[in-house]
Amino acid sequence: MENNLQKVESPLIFYKREESGEILGDIKSRVQEKLINRIGERKLELSGIDDKKFKEKTIRAVNEILDEIKIPDSLDRGKVLKEILDEVLGLGPLEDLLKAPDITEIMVNGKDKIYIERNGKLELSNRKFISERQVMSVIERVIAPLGRRIDESSPMVDARLPDGSRVNVIIPPLALIGPTITIRKFSQKALTVQDLINFNSLNENMAEFLHVCVKNRNSIIISGGTGSGKTTLLNVLSSFIPGDERIITIEDSAELKLAQEHIVSMESRPPNIEGRGQVTIRDLVRNSLRMRPDRIIVGEVRGGETLDMLQAMNTGHDGSLTTIHANSPRDALSRLETMILMSGVELPVKAIRDQLSSAIDLIVQQSRLSDGSRKIIDISEVTGLEGDRITMQDIFHFKQTGFDKNGKVQGSFVPTGNIPTFIDDWRSRGISISMDIFQS
Repeated sequence: MENNLQKVESPLIFYKREESGEILGDIKSRVQEKLINRIGERKLELSGIDDKKFKEKTIRAVNEILDEIKIPDSLDRGKVLKEILDEVLGLGPLEDLLKAPDITEIMVNGKDKIYIERNGKLELSNRKFISERQVMSVIERVIAPLGRRIDESSPMVDARLPDGSRVNVIIPPLALIGPTITIRKFSQKALTVQDLINFNSLNENMAEFLHVCVKNRNSIIISGGTGSGKTTLLNVLSSFIPGDERIITIEDSAELKLAQEHIVSMESRPPNIEGRGQVTIRDLVRNSLRMRPDRIIVGEVRGGETLDMLQAMNTGHDGSLTTIHANSPRDALSRLETMILMSGVELPVKAIRDQLSSAIDLIVQQSRLSDGSRKIIDISEVTGLEGDRITMQDIFHFKQTGFDKNGKVQGSFVPTGNIPTFIDDWRSRGISISMDIFQS
Protein backbone atom coordinates (compact mmCIF):
# COMPACT_ATOMS: atom_id res chain seq x y z
CA MET A 1 0.00 0.00 0.00
CA GLU A 2 2.88 2.31 0.85
CA ASN A 3 4.12 2.45 -2.75
CA ASN A 4 0.75 3.78 -3.90
CA LEU A 5 0.75 6.70 -1.48
CA GLN A 6 1.86 10.07 -2.77
CA LYS A 7 4.54 11.88 -0.77
CA VAL A 8 3.69 15.31 0.58
CA GLU A 9 5.71 18.19 -0.85
CA SER A 10 6.07 20.94 1.72
CA PRO A 11 8.50 23.81 2.28
CA LEU A 12 8.44 22.98 6.01
CA ILE A 13 10.65 19.87 6.14
CA PHE A 14 11.31 18.49 9.58
CA TYR A 15 14.19 16.22 8.71
CA LYS A 16 16.24 15.96 5.48
CA ARG A 17 18.68 13.31 4.45
CA GLU A 18 21.06 15.69 2.71
CA GLU A 19 24.08 17.12 4.50
CA SER A 20 22.37 20.26 5.84
CA GLY A 21 19.64 18.09 7.33
CA GLU A 22 22.20 15.89 9.08
CA ILE A 23 23.85 19.00 10.56
CA LEU A 24 20.45 20.28 11.72
CA GLY A 25 19.61 16.92 13.27
CA ASP A 26 22.95 16.85 15.08
CA ILE A 27 22.43 20.40 16.41
CA LYS A 28 18.94 19.57 17.66
CA SER A 29 20.22 16.47 19.44
CA ARG A 30 23.01 18.45 21.12
CA VAL A 31 20.62 21.24 22.15
CA GLN A 32 18.13 18.78 23.63
CA GLU A 33 20.87 16.99 25.58
CA LYS A 34 22.09 20.25 27.09
CA LEU A 35 18.52 21.39 27.73
CA ILE A 36 17.72 18.20 29.64
CA ASN A 37 20.78 18.81 31.84
CA ARG A 38 19.59 22.35 32.61
CA ILE A 39 15.85 21.88 32.99
CA GLY A 40 15.33 18.19 33.63
CA GLU A 41 13.99 15.48 31.34
CA ARG A 42 10.75 14.88 33.22
CA LYS A 43 9.87 18.58 33.24
CA LEU A 44 10.36 18.70 29.47
CA GLU A 45 8.26 15.58 28.91
CA LEU A 46 5.34 16.86 30.95
CA SER A 47 5.60 20.56 30.12
CA GLY A 48 2.30 22.16 29.21
CA ILE A 49 2.12 23.77 25.79
CA ASP A 50 0.33 26.76 27.31
CA ASP A 51 2.65 27.09 30.33
CA LYS A 52 3.82 30.64 29.61
CA LYS A 53 6.57 30.92 32.26
CA PHE A 54 8.05 27.53 31.44
CA LYS A 55 7.98 28.37 27.74
CA GLU A 56 9.80 31.69 28.30
CA LYS A 57 12.43 29.94 30.43
CA THR A 58 12.91 27.26 27.77
CA ILE A 59 13.25 29.79 24.93
CA ARG A 60 15.94 31.65 26.89
CA ALA A 61 17.78 28.40 27.60
CA VAL A 62 17.63 27.25 23.96
CA ASN A 63 18.93 30.62 22.72
CA GLU A 64 21.82 30.46 25.21
CA ILE A 65 22.70 26.94 24.08
CA LEU A 66 22.56 27.96 20.40
CA ASP A 67 24.96 30.80 21.21
CA GLU A 68 27.31 28.33 22.90
CA ILE A 69 27.42 25.77 20.11
CA LYS A 70 27.51 28.45 17.36
CA ILE A 71 25.23 27.14 14.60
CA PRO A 72 26.54 27.45 10.98
CA ASP A 73 25.53 30.52 8.95
CA SER A 74 23.98 28.17 6.37
CA LEU A 75 21.17 27.35 8.82
CA ASP A 76 18.26 29.67 9.57
CA ARG A 77 18.46 30.28 13.31
CA GLY A 78 14.74 31.09 13.50
CA LYS A 79 13.86 27.79 11.87
CA VAL A 80 16.23 25.86 14.12
CA LEU A 81 14.73 27.54 17.20
CA LYS A 82 11.16 26.79 16.04
CA GLU A 83 11.84 23.11 15.40
CA ILE A 84 13.58 22.65 18.74
CA LEU A 85 10.74 24.38 20.61
CA ASP A 86 8.19 22.29 18.71
CA GLU A 87 9.96 19.20 19.98
CA VAL A 88 10.56 20.17 23.59
CA LEU A 89 7.34 22.13 24.22
CA GLY A 90 4.91 20.98 21.55
CA LEU A 91 4.26 17.88 19.49
CA GLY A 92 7.45 17.90 17.44
CA PRO A 93 6.99 17.12 13.74
CA LEU A 94 3.22 17.00 14.25
CA GLU A 95 2.93 20.71 15.11
CA ASP A 96 2.71 22.04 11.54
CA LEU A 97 0.51 19.14 10.44
CA LEU A 98 -1.97 19.99 13.19
CA LYS A 99 -2.05 23.60 12.02
CA ALA A 100 -2.57 22.78 8.33
CA PRO A 101 -6.30 23.37 7.62
CA ASP A 102 -6.50 20.85 4.77
CA ILE A 103 -5.20 17.90 6.83
CA THR A 104 -7.99 16.02 8.62
CA GLU A 105 -6.14 13.06 10.14
CA ILE A 106 -2.58 12.29 11.25
CA MET A 107 -1.28 8.74 11.70
CA VAL A 108 2.11 8.01 13.29
CA ASN A 109 3.34 4.48 12.53
CA GLY A 110 6.45 4.39 14.72
CA LYS A 111 9.10 7.09 14.58
CA ASP A 112 9.84 6.92 10.84
CA LYS A 113 6.44 7.09 9.15
CA ILE A 114 3.85 9.82 9.56
CA TYR A 115 0.83 9.54 7.27
CA ILE A 116 -1.80 12.22 6.77
CA GLU A 117 -5.28 12.36 5.28
CA ARG A 118 -5.82 15.25 2.90
CA ASN A 119 -9.05 15.61 0.88
CA GLY A 120 -10.07 12.09 1.89
CA LYS A 121 -6.82 10.51 0.61
CA LEU A 122 -3.87 9.07 2.54
CA GLU A 123 -0.40 10.49 1.88
CA LEU A 124 2.99 9.64 3.36
CA SER A 125 4.44 12.87 4.75
CA ASN A 126 8.13 13.68 4.85
CA ARG A 127 8.08 14.33 8.61
CA LYS A 128 9.84 12.04 11.08
CA PHE A 129 10.59 11.77 14.75
CA ILE A 130 14.23 11.59 15.79
CA SER A 131 13.63 8.55 18.00
CA GLU A 132 10.97 6.43 19.67
CA ARG A 133 11.88 8.25 22.86
CA GLN A 134 10.71 11.50 21.25
CA VAL A 135 7.43 9.85 20.21
CA MET A 136 6.89 8.72 23.81
CA SER A 137 7.65 12.25 25.07
CA VAL A 138 4.94 13.63 22.78
CA ILE A 139 2.51 10.96 24.01
CA GLU A 140 3.28 11.84 27.64
CA ARG A 141 2.71 15.51 26.88
CA VAL A 142 -0.75 14.74 25.47
CA ILE A 143 -2.04 12.39 28.18
CA ALA A 144 -0.37 13.64 31.38
CA PRO A 145 -2.67 16.70 31.85
CA LEU A 146 -5.66 14.34 31.65
CA GLY A 147 -4.44 12.25 34.59
CA ARG A 148 -3.93 9.26 32.29
CA ARG A 149 -1.00 6.91 32.05
CA ILE A 150 0.44 4.69 29.37
CA ASP A 151 2.83 1.83 30.02
CA GLU A 152 3.07 -1.93 29.48
CA SER A 153 0.21 -2.56 31.89
CA SER A 154 -1.99 0.06 30.18
CA PRO A 155 -0.73 0.27 26.57
CA MET A 156 -3.80 1.92 24.97
CA VAL A 157 -5.20 5.39 25.58
CA ASP A 158 -7.89 7.62 24.08
CA ALA A 159 -7.31 11.32 24.76
CA ARG A 160 -8.14 14.79 23.49
CA LEU A 161 -5.89 17.71 22.55
CA PRO A 162 -6.66 21.22 23.87
CA ASP A 163 -8.29 22.11 20.52
CA GLY A 164 -10.66 19.13 20.80
CA SER A 165 -8.87 16.81 18.35
CA ARG A 166 -9.24 13.13 19.22
CA VAL A 167 -6.09 11.10 19.91
CA ASN A 168 -5.65 7.34 20.11
CA VAL A 169 -2.32 5.92 21.29
CA ILE A 170 -1.09 2.33 21.37
CA ILE A 171 2.46 1.32 22.32
CA PRO A 172 4.56 -1.85 22.47
CA PRO A 173 4.14 -4.69 23.24
CA LEU A 174 0.75 -4.34 21.51
CA ALA A 175 2.08 -2.12 18.69
CA LEU A 176 4.86 -4.10 17.07
CA ILE A 177 6.18 -1.21 14.93
CA GLY A 178 6.69 1.12 17.88
CA PRO A 179 4.52 3.82 19.50
CA THR A 180 1.53 4.54 17.26
CA ILE A 181 -0.57 7.71 17.33
CA THR A 182 -3.78 8.47 15.45
CA ILE A 183 -5.14 12.02 15.59
CA ARG A 184 -8.51 13.02 14.14
CA LYS A 185 -8.38 16.78 13.92
CA PHE A 186 -11.11 18.93 15.35
CA SER A 187 -12.60 21.40 12.89
CA GLN A 188 -12.42 24.95 14.25
CA LYS A 189 -15.28 26.01 11.98
CA ALA A 190 -18.65 24.36 12.28
CA LEU A 191 -19.87 23.50 8.80
CA THR A 192 -23.35 24.53 7.71
CA VAL A 193 -25.82 22.71 5.50
CA GLN A 194 -24.90 25.13 2.70
CA ASP A 195 -21.27 23.99 3.04
CA LEU A 196 -22.39 20.39 2.57
CA ILE A 197 -24.42 21.38 -0.50
CA ASN A 198 -21.37 23.19 -1.89
CA PHE A 199 -19.26 20.07 -1.25
CA ASN A 200 -21.92 18.07 -3.14
CA SER A 201 -22.55 15.91 -0.07
CA LEU A 202 -26.30 16.30 -0.64
CA ASN A 203 -28.59 18.49 -2.73
CA GLU A 204 -31.01 21.26 -1.77
CA ASN A 205 -34.11 19.05 -1.83
CA MET A 206 -32.52 16.57 0.58
CA ALA A 207 -31.40 19.45 2.81
CA GLU A 208 -34.94 20.88 2.87
CA PHE A 209 -36.41 17.48 3.71
CA LEU A 210 -33.94 16.83 6.56
CA HIS A 211 -34.46 20.36 7.90
CA VAL A 212 -38.22 19.83 8.18
CA CYS A 213 -37.72 16.34 9.67
CA VAL A 214 -35.45 17.62 12.46
CA LYS A 215 -37.55 20.70 13.15
CA ASN A 216 -40.66 18.56 13.49
CA ARG A 217 -39.15 15.96 15.79
CA ASN A 218 -38.55 12.97 13.57
CA SER A 219 -35.95 10.70 15.20
CA ILE A 220 -32.91 10.17 12.98
CA ILE A 221 -29.99 7.71 12.99
CA ILE A 222 -26.92 8.69 10.95
CA SER A 223 -25.15 5.57 9.71
CA GLY A 224 -21.74 5.27 8.08
CA GLY A 225 -18.21 3.95 8.20
CA THR A 226 -15.17 5.38 9.95
CA GLY A 227 -14.24 8.80 8.58
CA SER A 228 -17.38 9.06 6.46
CA GLY A 229 -18.47 12.37 8.01
CA LYS A 230 -21.12 11.15 10.47
CA THR A 231 -20.22 13.62 13.22
CA THR A 232 -20.11 16.53 10.75
CA LEU A 233 -23.58 15.63 9.49
CA LEU A 234 -24.85 15.17 13.06
CA ASN A 235 -23.64 18.68 13.87
CA VAL A 236 -25.41 20.12 10.81
CA LEU A 237 -28.70 18.32 11.51
CA SER A 238 -28.55 19.35 15.18
CA SER A 239 -28.33 22.97 14.08
CA PHE A 240 -31.90 22.63 12.72
CA ILE A 241 -33.34 22.11 16.23
CA PRO A 242 -35.38 25.18 17.25
CA GLY A 243 -33.62 27.52 19.66
CA ASP A 244 -36.36 27.35 22.32
CA GLU A 245 -35.75 23.64 23.08
CA ARG A 246 -33.53 22.15 25.80
CA ILE A 247 -30.82 20.02 24.17
CA ILE A 248 -28.66 17.45 25.97
CA THR A 249 -25.56 16.31 24.06
CA ILE A 250 -23.63 13.19 25.11
CA GLU A 251 -20.28 12.28 23.57
CA ASP A 252 -17.06 10.36 24.20
CA SER A 253 -15.09 13.38 22.98
CA ALA A 254 -16.92 16.69 22.75
CA GLU A 255 -17.03 17.60 19.06
CA LEU A 256 -20.49 19.04 18.49
CA LYS A 257 -20.69 22.80 18.03
CA LEU A 258 -24.26 23.97 18.36
CA ALA A 259 -25.34 27.60 18.18
CA GLN A 260 -28.50 27.22 20.27
CA GLU A 261 -28.44 28.77 23.74
CA HIS A 262 -30.10 26.08 25.86
CA ILE A 263 -27.55 23.26 25.59
CA VAL A 264 -26.13 20.94 28.24
CA SER A 265 -23.03 19.12 26.92
CA MET A 266 -21.80 15.99 28.68
CA GLU A 267 -18.73 13.85 28.04
CA SER A 268 -18.04 10.31 29.20
CA ARG A 269 -15.04 9.64 31.43
CA PRO A 270 -12.62 6.69 31.30
CA PRO A 271 -11.30 5.02 34.46
CA ASN A 272 -8.50 6.81 36.31
CA ILE A 273 -5.07 5.32 36.98
CA GLU A 274 -6.53 3.15 39.76
CA GLY A 275 -9.26 1.88 37.42
CA ARG A 276 -12.01 3.84 39.16
CA GLY A 277 -14.33 6.71 38.29
CA GLN A 278 -15.49 5.57 34.86
CA VAL A 279 -18.68 7.20 33.57
CA THR A 280 -20.05 5.58 30.41
CA ILE A 281 -22.26 6.89 27.63
CA ARG A 282 -25.02 4.67 29.03
CA ASP A 283 -24.68 6.29 32.46
CA LEU A 284 -25.03 9.72 30.87
CA VAL A 285 -28.01 8.73 28.71
CA ARG A 286 -29.84 7.42 31.78
CA ASN A 287 -28.98 10.56 33.74
CA SER A 288 -30.10 12.82 30.88
CA LEU A 289 -33.66 11.48 31.22
CA ARG A 290 -33.79 13.16 34.64
CA MET A 291 -32.71 16.51 33.19
CA ARG A 292 -35.95 17.41 31.39
CA PRO A 293 -34.52 17.22 27.85
CA ASP A 294 -36.48 18.15 24.75
CA ARG A 295 -33.85 16.48 22.60
CA ILE A 296 -31.09 14.01 23.36
CA ILE A 297 -28.13 13.88 20.98
CA VAL A 298 -25.69 11.01 21.43
CA GLY A 299 -22.45 11.30 19.48
CA GLU A 300 -22.39 7.57 18.75
CA VAL A 301 -24.14 4.48 20.11
CA ARG A 302 -21.91 1.43 20.56
CA GLY A 303 -23.49 -0.73 23.23
CA GLY A 304 -26.13 -1.00 25.93
CA GLU A 305 -26.98 2.70 25.79
CA THR A 306 -28.82 1.93 22.53
CA LEU A 307 -31.76 0.47 24.46
CA ASP A 308 -31.95 3.51 26.76
CA MET A 309 -31.80 5.83 23.75
CA LEU A 310 -34.63 4.00 21.95
CA GLN A 311 -36.79 3.92 25.06
CA ALA A 312 -36.26 7.66 25.41
CA MET A 313 -37.35 8.17 21.79
CA ASN A 314 -40.48 6.12 22.51
CA THR A 315 -41.39 7.98 25.70
CA GLY A 316 -41.62 11.63 24.79
CA HIS A 317 -38.10 12.37 23.55
CA ASP A 318 -38.78 11.96 19.86
CA GLY A 319 -36.67 14.05 17.53
CA SER A 320 -33.45 12.76 19.09
CA LEU A 321 -30.34 12.10 17.03
CA THR A 322 -27.36 9.75 17.09
CA THR A 323 -24.83 8.00 14.85
CA ILE A 324 -23.80 4.38 14.36
CA HIS A 325 -21.10 2.51 12.46
CA ALA A 326 -22.84 0.57 9.68
CA ASN A 327 -22.53 0.11 5.92
CA SER A 328 -26.21 0.47 4.94
CA PRO A 329 -29.56 1.42 6.49
CA ARG A 330 -30.52 -2.24 6.79
CA ASP A 331 -27.16 -3.04 8.37
CA ALA A 332 -27.70 -0.17 10.82
CA LEU A 333 -30.92 -1.80 12.06
CA SER A 334 -29.12 -5.13 12.52
CA ARG A 335 -26.34 -3.41 14.46
CA LEU A 336 -28.86 -1.61 16.68
CA GLU A 337 -30.59 -4.92 17.37
CA THR A 338 -27.25 -6.49 18.38
CA MET A 339 -26.45 -3.55 20.65
CA ILE A 340 -29.78 -3.86 22.45
CA LEU A 341 -28.94 -7.50 23.14
CA MET A 342 -25.66 -6.23 24.65
CA SER A 343 -27.60 -4.17 27.17
CA GLY A 344 -28.15 -7.20 29.39
CA VAL A 345 -31.93 -6.97 29.20
CA GLU A 346 -33.48 -10.17 27.92
CA LEU A 347 -36.03 -9.26 25.28
CA PRO A 348 -37.49 -11.36 22.48
CA VAL A 349 -36.30 -10.37 19.02
CA LYS A 350 -39.80 -9.28 18.00
CA ALA A 351 -40.02 -6.91 20.99
CA ILE A 352 -36.63 -5.42 20.05
CA ARG A 353 -37.72 -4.88 16.46
CA ASP A 354 -40.97 -3.36 17.63
CA GLN A 355 -38.93 -0.87 19.70
CA LEU A 356 -36.75 -0.05 16.71
CA SER A 357 -39.58 0.40 14.23
CA SER A 358 -41.57 2.67 16.54
CA ALA A 359 -38.63 4.78 17.75
CA ILE A 360 -36.75 5.49 14.50
CA ASP A 361 -38.18 7.48 11.62
CA LEU A 362 -35.16 7.90 9.33
CA ILE A 363 -31.75 6.38 8.72
CA VAL A 364 -29.37 8.66 6.82
CA GLN A 365 -26.51 6.71 5.25
CA GLN A 366 -23.26 8.67 4.95
CA SER A 367 -20.36 7.29 2.93
CA ARG A 368 -16.81 8.15 1.94
CA LEU A 369 -16.47 7.22 -1.72
CA SER A 370 -13.41 5.93 -3.56
CA ASP A 371 -12.28 9.46 -4.57
CA GLY A 372 -12.31 10.60 -0.93
CA SER A 373 -15.57 12.58 -1.25
CA ARG A 374 -18.22 12.22 1.45
CA LYS A 375 -21.87 11.97 0.45
CA ILE A 376 -25.27 11.01 1.76
CA ILE A 377 -25.96 7.97 -0.40
CA ASP A 378 -29.35 7.02 1.10
CA ILE A 379 -32.12 8.56 3.16
CA SER A 380 -34.39 5.70 4.20
CA GLU A 381 -37.61 5.71 6.20
CA VAL A 382 -38.39 3.00 8.75
CA THR A 383 -42.03 2.33 7.89
CA GLY A 384 -43.08 -0.30 10.43
CA LEU A 385 -43.05 -3.99 11.26
CA GLU A 386 -44.51 -6.78 9.16
CA GLY A 387 -44.36 -10.05 11.02
CA ASP A 388 -40.82 -10.21 12.40
CA ARG A 389 -39.27 -7.97 9.73
CA ILE A 390 -38.77 -4.21 9.94
CA THR A 391 -39.93 -2.57 6.73
CA MET A 392 -38.14 0.34 5.06
CA GLN A 393 -38.36 2.51 1.99
CA ASP A 394 -35.74 4.73 0.35
CA ILE A 395 -36.70 8.39 -0.02
CA PHE A 396 -33.50 9.72 -1.66
CA HIS A 397 -30.55 7.91 -3.18
CA PHE A 398 -27.18 8.83 -4.72
CA LYS A 399 -26.96 7.22 -8.16
CA GLN A 400 -23.34 6.83 -9.26
CA THR A 401 -22.77 6.92 -13.01
CA GLY A 402 -18.98 6.57 -13.23
CA PHE A 403 -15.78 8.59 -12.90
CA ASP A 404 -14.36 11.63 -14.67
CA LYS A 405 -10.84 11.80 -16.11
CA ASN A 406 -9.46 12.83 -12.71
CA GLY A 407 -10.96 9.83 -10.94
CA LYS A 408 -13.73 11.87 -9.30
CA VAL A 409 -17.01 10.05 -8.71
CA GLN A 410 -19.79 11.17 -11.05
CA GLY A 411 -23.49 10.83 -10.27
CA SER A 412 -26.55 12.60 -8.94
CA PHE A 413 -28.91 12.65 -5.98
CA VAL A 414 -32.31 11.38 -7.01
CA PRO A 415 -35.65 10.98 -5.22
CA THR A 416 -37.06 7.47 -5.44
CA GLY A 417 -40.67 8.63 -5.83
CA ASN A 418 -41.62 7.18 -2.42
CA ILE A 419 -43.55 9.55 -0.16
CA PRO A 420 -42.70 9.33 3.57
CA THR A 421 -45.56 7.81 5.58
CA PHE A 422 -45.30 10.55 8.21
CA ILE A 423 -46.28 13.26 5.70
CA ASP A 424 -49.94 12.81 6.69
CA ASP A 425 -49.00 13.44 10.31
CA TRP A 426 -47.18 16.61 9.23
CA ARG A 427 -50.24 17.83 7.35
CA SER A 428 -52.50 17.21 10.37
CA ARG A 429 -50.20 19.52 12.34
CA GLY A 430 -50.19 22.20 9.64
CA ILE A 431 -46.66 21.43 8.44
CA SER A 432 -46.22 21.83 4.71
CA ILE A 433 -43.48 20.74 2.33
CA SER A 434 -43.45 20.70 -1.46
CA MET A 435 -44.31 17.24 -2.86
CA ASP A 436 -42.16 18.06 -5.89
CA ILE A 437 -38.97 17.16 -4.01
CA PHE A 438 -40.11 13.51 -3.88
CA GLN A 439 -40.79 13.21 -7.60
CA SER A 440 -38.25 11.23 -9.60
